[in-house]
Amino acid sequence: MFKTLSLAAVLSLGTATLAWSADEPRHGGTFNFTAPYGSAFSTLDTHSSPNIQEQFLTFAIHRSLYSWDSNANKPVLELADSVDVSDDGTTYTYHLKKNAVFHNGKPLTADDFIFTYERLATASNALSGASYLSIIKGVEEFGSGAATEIAGLKKIDDNTLEVTLNAAGNPGFNLMEATTAIYPSDVPLEQQAINPVGLGAFKFKEHIPGSQIVVERFDDYYEEGRPYLDRVNIIVMAEGSARDVAFRNKEIDVSILGPVQYSAYQADPELKDNLLEVAETFTRNIGFSQTQVEAFKDKRVRQAINYAINSDLIIERLVKGKAVRATSWLPLGSPAFDSEAKPYPYDPEKAKELLKEAGYEDGFEFEVTATPNESWGVPIVEAILPMLAEVGVTVRPRPIESAALGSTVQSGNFQAYIWSNLTGPDPLTVMRCFWSQTPQSACNYTAYSNPEYDKIYEAARAERDPDKQLELLKQANNFIQEEAPIWFFNYNKAVMAHQPWVHGLVPNATELALQPYDDIWIDDTAPESRK
Repeated sequence: MFKTLSLAAVLSLGTATLAWSADEPRHGGTFNFTAPYGSAFSTLDTHSSPNIQEQFLTFAIHRSLYSWDSNANKPVLELADSVDVSDDGTTYTYHLKKNAVFHNGKPLTADDFIFTYERLATASNALSGASYLSIIKGVEEFGSGAATEIAGLKKIDDNTLEVTLNAAGNPGFNLMEATTAIYPSDVPLEQQAINPVGLGAFKFKEHIPGSQIVVERFDDYYEEGRPYLDRVNIIVMAEGSARDVAFRNKEIDVSILGPVQYSAYQADPELKDNLLEVAETFTRNIGFSQTQVEAFKDKRVRQAINYAINSDLIIERLVKGKAVRATSWLPLGSPAFDSEAKPYPYDPEKAKELLKEAGYEDGFEFEVTATPNESWGVPIVEAILPMLAEVGVTVRPRPIESAALGSTVQSGNFQAYIWSNLTGPDPLTVMRCFWSQTPQSACNYTAYSNPEYDKIYEAARAERDPDKQLELLKQANNFIQEEAPIWFFNYNKAVMAHQPWVHGLVPNATELALQPYDDIWIDDTAPESRK
């Protein structure tokens, strides 16, 4: 027996809009967007780059099987109207959109999915999207050349695609990625790096290397009435100071802000009301090695450190308020975040009490491996030194080059580390980092092991009902907060300034700079050159 989820039902899970998008959308106009993460675009072939910089183009001209609903914080169907899910949760039968056509006029069919996924899965292509397809049965065998087709992909007919997974789970988190965007099977792949063709609301117009990419409205887009805009200029602008000048001169419509700009814009009465802020799915933390430091094996010691540090003061003074206090491992934007949970309060006396109970009344010492990063590196370690000294704990920073941090932590060569770790959007994948079966080299960096936690996490892995699974993952996250294998510092706050005539932006917790161009519109107060 199969369970059918309609697209309308999925979308009804979260359709809240931001306050400034309440008016009737206006069609027409040009939107000047900024690509702030590099001085150029490395490629126009979205499969070939894992970088956010290239995804600005992807969001305009391409579509994947799923997309991310920023208001519901969940992946939703994008290129299918409904999906049938087998009772064991391993087989998904997608009923594809019949009105979806590529920019060259070719109708979307199941063949395009198979064509795209086979390209991604071919190991010799070395494409970043391949890792997301590993959930599909037979991908590994096909990639290595041991099979001539992917066993888990089956075309039922032109408009029906069957996907079988290696294990039960929600494929949306993997198959929504930009690097799994669906390409037309009738376009030579080499063309995608020069004149890309996709299913998105906008079609490619031109690329001026080092300057901008221009896309224009696709009139045959499958969403009726969208896009609202006629044109989007995706302008390369890596320097924050350059974006600041351009934004204040009204030459660009949005700008990603750094800590200094954030403080300045908050203080400016003409700018402060047009800031979009969101806690992205990254958790900054100090991880405690339970193999290198004996004291860290005791939960009370780990909790004591969380009580001893005035996190709010550090966020205010050093991070300039451009962060959100962390409660536990999962960030605010995670679908399994518990909104009723509270972070550890600053309570040095409680910390001393716990250390005494654990047998460390006279304190202990440890070193923290840290990079120069101003938001989660040596400066933060230096800030916590006097706080921990107050409760008798001595901390020493161990400076390390940024490029070496990952390999150092993965090898276990640390007593403690400070890092900013990706903690979304899939809570099942993220919470595996505290599962005893997860290797330290994967993401169980603190070598945490607890049978009670394993029981909760394994129940979540086995659960077929999405809502029940989220409840179990919420329990797992709260359990980790209590266990405190890390110091919970903050969630990165991403901030985007937008002009007052811009509407339709969303609080995308996976990456604020990636916005749904098809929903964005500008009102008639925009400059004449962009109306």
